[in-house]
Amino acid sequence: MSWNPFAPENMADPANGHHELLERCPVHRFDAFDPPFYTLSRYQDVESALRDIDTFSSHYGQGPRFTEPQGMLSDPPQHTFMRALVQQAFTPRAMKQLRIQVTKLTEELIDDIEAGPANFDLHDDFAFPLPVIIIAGMLGVPSQDIDKFKHWSDISVAAMGAKDPAQYANDQGEFFAYLNNHLLTRRAAIVAGKQVPDDLLTVIAGAQDESGELISEADAMSLTNQLLVGGNETTTSLITNMLWRLLEVPERWQSVVDDPSLVEAAIEESLRFDPPVLGLYRNTTRDVTLHDTTIPEGSKVYINYAAANRDPNAFANPDEFDLHRDRVRHMAFGLGVHFCLGAPTARLEAEVALHALIRRLPHMRLLGPGERIAPFFLWGRRRLPAARS
Repeated sequence: MSWNPFAPENMADPANGHHELLERCPVHRFDAFDPPFYTLSRYQDVESALRDIDTFSSHYGQGPRFTEPQGMLSDPPQHTFMRALVQQAFTPRAMKQLRIQVTKLTEELIDDIEAGPANFDLHDDFAFPLPVIIIAGMLGVPSQDIDKFKHWSDISVAAMGAKDPAQYANDQGEFFAYLNNHLLTRRAAIVAGKQVPDDLLTVIAGAQDESGELISEADAMSLTNQLLVGGNETTTSLITNMLWRLLEVPERWQSVVDDPSLVEAAIEESLRFDPPVLGLYRNTTRDVTLHDTTIPEGSKVYINYAAANRDPNAFANPDEFDLHRDRVRHMAFGLGVHFCLGAPTARLEAEVALHALIRRLPHMRLLGPGERIAPFFLWGRRRLPAARS
């Protein structure tokens, strides 16, 4: 089977290749990438792999290339320690407090849309600024740097999946220098006993390991980068994908306008149908044989969340966007030890956003399907033109 995630038809709609993977090649080897990688697509196989971290390890990163373990992109106990450092920022109590900020910002963004031209872009004017401003605020990124940070964030994910990441080296260097400057400045203030903001950057900059030493600069940088990039890229795509699917069928949008109790269902069905992260990678620690195919020890394995979310053995009529679907756990946020730390924030922002939009812009309509974002393993709109009425 010749499934190719970079093929134009699969880039335009990744679901095009899911049927082949699920029915004909549940363990697929793709050689046209360096390094080659295997893909798991069936729901049961994806679930098993995500739970078996001893065999399907994150030790060499969750991207398509082998990287050194840093921050949360690692196995326990390092992953457990790093995750615990920032976990308090994503608890139900923290989400209750964050809701106030998200609601205020959402209303301000819609104010700007209503005061602006009749035609606007749901990505540029709404879905991008909302999560990026929120996560940047949680991490102490100055508000005047938001556009610059968004550009660097896009570059980071583009480089992760590019066939030639060297083309992004200069931009990545600027981004790392920017983060490093903020991190070291905050760390110096902490060491000097100065008053510092109560935010995630302070938590990371002042974090100590078991011996009482400050965690390494590399781990602190990696953790900051993971939160900044993950906290805006995926939520932006969740919001744009959700609005795209609701608005492309006017009756579907109207059903949510008429019945706001469908908001949660719309979010979860969007996550299943169009997961912002199509899949992430693991690294095999031993030979694994599945469906008569052996994946050798030391291989990169693409855990295809999106295909698992379309598996007919797990979801009835999986290719239909159904607001009344019986709830089955989807894989959009992963599973197990590495379940997405920012899932509560993403759901909160999507919920507040959709409630506000159906209330204030009930006659909104699409002006076209827009454009997809670039990385092959991510899925969202980089443009989504709309009109207020």
